[in-house]
Amino acid sequence: MNADQLLTAFGEHQVVGFFLVLARISPLFILAPLFSSRLMPARAKSIAAVALAIGIAPIAMRGAGSAGGALPTDLMELAGLMVKEILVGLAFAFALAAFFAAVSVAGNLLDTLIGFGFGALVDPVTGNSGGAINQLYALVGVAIFIAIGGDAWVIQGLARTYEAVPLLSSPDVGSLVEGVQVAFSGIFGAALQIAAPVLLAIVLTDCAFGMVSRVVPQLNVFAVGFPAKVLVGLVLIAASLPFLAGFLDEELERSVGSALHALRLEG
Repeated sequence: MNADQLLTAFGEHQVVGFFLVLARISPLFILAPLFSSRLMPARAKSIAAVALAIGIAPIAMRGAGSAGGALPTDLMELAGLMVKEILVGLAFAFALAAFFAAVSVAGNLLDTLIGFGFGALVDPVTGNSGGAINQLYALVGVAIFIAIGGDAWVIQGLARTYEAVPLLSSPDVGSLVEGVQVAFSGIFGAALQIAAPVLLAIVLTDCAFGMVSRVVPQLNVFAVGFPAKVLVGLVLIAASLPFLAGFLDEELERSVGSALHALRLEG
């Protein structure tokens, strides 16, 4: 089916609305957790993006009051709307990416402190190199994200962005920039909360072996301390992972809410 047949079958305004919605959805498959996973083939991402655009397009067009044909068909106006839609989608997807980046930062932090950072591997979820604990946290984070219905949260939040910024309206750029800054600045704080129990245990273990080395200088602290840190770290990780689900549930709800809050109309 060529472009003329497509316009004849569906109408030019419906086709324009579909591509505008697709432009807002596309950043999800670049930045958002699970949707941007390297484990998902590019063809599957394309099919999922088109399916979401087909489902959300009627909502977006009705919310904009454009079902009667108010969408512009001029090329320059469409280009401006496409850029605006991509910008809104990027702001929403970045807030979600920052939420999941905290899990990765926590894993990298623990890899460095425990000692697994020496054996970096390729993370199958993000495609980046990382240690064993980083991979464990990434896979557990994805599993929890699916178990708590995170994909549904993201899709519902994306549909609600059309209430905040309809198709024919412009967002407040200052509010978008502020939302991105808040999301970025909260990554390390959330990572510390995730890694706090294990981090505290590792620091106390290092302090204990430092005191032992003072009392018994003949003891090879490095030979004894490294296995002890690994053992303490793995035990605390196993004990703290069950509590990660509740934390991620709250953080996901907060991330979606803050992303929607950052999307305001201009003026």
